[in-house]
Amino acid sequence: MSMAVLLLSMNLFAQTENTLTDQEKADGWKLLFDGKTTNGWHQFGKKSVSSRWKAENGALHIDATQKSGAGDITTDHTYANFDLKLEWKISKNGNSGIMFYVNEDTMYKEPFVTGPEMQVLDNDGHPDGKIKKHRAGDLYDLISSSSEPVKAVGEWNQAEIKADHGKLDLYLNGVNVVSTTLWNDSWWALVKGSKFKSWSGFSKYKSGHIDLQDHGNEVWFRNIKIKELK
Repeated sequence: MSMAVLLLSMNLFAQTENTLTDQEKADGWKLLFDGKTTNGWHQFGKKSVSSRWKAENGALHIDATQKSGAGDITTDHTYANFDLKLEWKISKNGNSGIMFYVNEDTMYKEPFVTGPEMQVLDNDGHPDGKIKKHRAGDLYDLISSSSEPVKAVGEWNQAEIKADHGKLDLYLNGVNVVSTTLWNDSWWALVKGSKFKSWSGFSKYKSGHIDLQDHGNEVWFRNIKIKELK
């Protein structure tokens, strides 16, 4: 087979970004981003998404040059037991994150007050890269990644967060980098030893929103999909 034919064959079978295969649909996966709009998302604590968050070139992107409208975006729906998959890439020196079990009660002013976070980071360029448990793929300030399969700045990383009746697993580029259990004595000991120890609502909720963090830097997300687990 010639190289040209081989490349054509590969392209024919390549999945279009921000779509689901028939098998994924049959298995219960749902898209959280259609690749064109911010439908299904809203600014934390608000009803809509500011123009700082843009749906362009098939990705959800923070336009960091636009200073107004800063803030995280969260899913319209809440989730209890789920498998979340997405891709992210970060700008040079950038910082962001993916939170879950975020609660929007008005008593909570920021998503991170309640939601645990899988860190998104330029490890080499951002100061957090020098802090243990603050590097890409870490369960932020709680558990360091068992390894660091993160790709270079500007490249897409595949992330997965699977929360199944208290069992929590984080994957980065196909590698299971964090595995723990929520809400047992060991978990609360971890929280007590972290920056979240005095935050009464942190990781308290067993259902909540998925949240994409605006940490002031450019970041891109795509192929965001979720499967609710029974």
